[in-house]
Amino acid sequence: VQLQASGGGLVQAGGSLRLSCVASGFTLDYYAIGWFRQAPGKEREWVSCIRASDGSTDYADSVKGRFTISRDNAKNTAYLQMNSLKPEDTAFYYCAADLASPCIVVKAAVGMDYWGKGTQVTVSS
Repeated sequence: VQLQASGGGLVQAGGSLRLSCVASGFTLDYYAIGWFRQAPGKEREWVSCIRASDGSTDYADSVKGRFTISRDNAKNTAYLQMNSLKPEDTAFYYCAADLASPCIVVKAAVGMDYWGKGTQVTVSS
């Protein structure tokens, strides 16, 4: 049972990346998905969330309007489309899943059911 994030890389400022979060060993259908990031020397930061029940989404102010979270339950995968990337978006990104939780719970990152292995995103200026 695991989550695995992928899709990171090195991109110039203004560029785009799409991260994927693939679940194996369990079905994502009933889980809210959160994306988080952590830059060197900084605390973990919540980035975005998508609910399982209605697909509603929420974003940190720092990424609102630039990032889009989505999910494809048929592929057991969640995505984070990142556009207009900035150097301050550079961080290690990872996903997490929590059963049937609203985004306010996911945002707090307390008691998440699964944490995934992450992927590095580096944005050059």
